[in-house]
Amino acid sequence: MLRWLLVALVLAAPLTSAAQDPKPGKVARIGRLSPLSAETDGPNLAAFRKGLRERGWVEGRHFTIEARFADGKADRLPQVAADLVRQGVDMILAGSNPGALAARRATTTIPIVMVTTGDPVAGGIVSSLARPGGNVTGVTALGQALNAKRLELIKEAVPGVTRVAVLLNPASPYTPPFLAERAGTARALGLQLPLLEARDAGAFDAAFAALPTEHAGALLVQNDPLFLSHRRRLIELVAKTRLPAVYGERAFVDAGGLMFYGAGLVDMYEQAAIYADKILKGARPADLPVEQPTKLELVINLRAARTLGLTIPPSLLARADEIVE
Repeated sequence: MLRWLLVALVLAAPLTSAAQDPKPGKVARIGRLSPLSAETDGPNLAAFRKGLRERGWVEGRHFTIEARFADGKADRLPQVAADLVRQGVDMILAGSNPGALAARRATTTIPIVMVTTGDPVAGGIVSSLARPGGNVTGVTALGQALNAKRLELIKEAVPGVTRVAVLLNPASPYTPPFLAERAGTARALGLQLPLLEARDAGAFDAAFAALPTEHAGALLVQNDPLFLSHRRRLIELVAKTRLPAVYGERAFVDAGGLMFYGAGLVDMYEQAAIYADKILKGARPADLPVEQPTKLELVINLRAARTLGLTIPPSLLARADEIVE
């Protein structure tokens, strides 16, 4: 009996060791290429770390993260990507379409895990979602495809609205797909969609100063790292207009915005850790299909609604995944 017990312990020992040491003897260096600021990116990196911990990776023992931030300035991304490549990292975790594209242009050999709300196929980052090819794979929310749904939701929240202004960055790769579909979306929803443009934070005031001439009854803020990085400033400007607004990033509602619909970036970064786990254990990015988030969320901020004097229809509240009181 004792002999069989010793055999069982010997057989179990390698399994326990493997669970604790996903890559024994190797400390993987993960380069974080973020289009955001360190403060804004904090929850995303925390979620990624959590996802790795859940798969047995211990920071400092199995991996380290070298983070670089573009602070919402897309033109800095190529420099940030090149710096990570020079550092000789084992993998790059790239945020946004511009970030993933900058990383792919900087290296064709270092594996890249992307987290983006833009279409990576149309953006020239991967060949297809099912067969990404090359050295890039990851998670995409295809966020621009959700703009029609966001407009539908704000129209339901503001009965009778006919004009919804759209704040966008004309220099962003997320903008052309929206503009291509703008006319069809407007016809389908019976809306007019005047545009407000801001290429950088310095253009915010001028964009909002032009808003009264558009006679809009609501606002859609496009997904863009620039806007996310300066979300508190944008929330202040939106509050001055007293217009109901819908956003494509959850962080806007956390900062006081009215409504969010889409995939949460925090959940997407946890999902990205699954890719990192597989790649650091030897999988090739080309063999890992790009995935979409497992859930979409509708979050409504009732405090913001009350400030606007807006009554959200009960039918819309019933469909919300979360209500901020």
